[in-house]
Amino acid sequence: MPVYLDVLVLINFLVDLLLLLGTNRLAGHPPDIKRALPAAALGGIYGGACVLPGIRFLSGTFWRITVLALMAVIAFGCRRDAVRRGILFILLSMALGGVAMGMTGGGFWTLVLSAAAICAMCLLGFRGKVGAEYVSVELAGLHLTALRDTGNSLTDPITGQQVLVVSASAGAALLGVSAEELRDPVRGVEKVAGARLIPYHTVGNSALLLAKRYENVIISGKSVRCLVAFAPEEIGQGKPYEALMGGAL
Repeated sequence: MPVYLDVLVLINFLVDLLLLLGTNRLAGHPPDIKRALPAAALGGIYGGACVLPGIRFLSGTFWRITVLALMAVIAFGCRRDAVRRGILFILLSMALGGVAMGMTGGGFWTLVLSAAAICAMCLLGFRGKVGAEYVSVELAGLHLTALRDTGNSLTDPITGQQVLVVSASAGAALLGVSAEELRDPVRGVEKVAGARLIPYHTVGNSALLLAKRYENVIISGKSVRCLVAFAPEEIGQGKPYEALMGGAL
């Protein structure tokens, strides 16, 4: 049976793309298609190279895991939180290989349908509940990652709508205020046009946050009108998010 190199590369590209997107969803992260595409392209090229005369040794276990790890770095980055997604991706790839080997006579459709099934499992079955759910946010040209926290009950006292809370560094970049002004929001509200104060409560503590309404906040690709509060400290220190949002946003 003849093997067409271009078809083989395309098959591996599509399968790897589904696995990368499924991995992100399983871990509760946004899809990040821009990073998944080059990683999947590497997987497609690798799959084609494995059948070329003289370099078929690349199909060995060592090289296979090495390429999968490199794809994970491209797709998820080198931060500490990316390690978990990288391990998930390798496990999903191994699971796909086991399913494909366990089915006989499937060929192209065996691979593609197996990958689609795993991706569907991540998208529909888990819905990010295995890990924290991270959401992409674009605010006045600033790209942030927010943690969706269903226990976050901070709302706008005027409208009752939930509030997006961002880190002090994001507040400084957006408003041009200092860390001291964020810690003393009464000073900050006099400096920032359209800003106001909202109360917030934590265990044993009550205070005020500087806040401002934005008309076009992009949350997971959807434009919303949202009140944004600026925390006096960094949010998610050492973790992959710089903002907090409630479950209704």
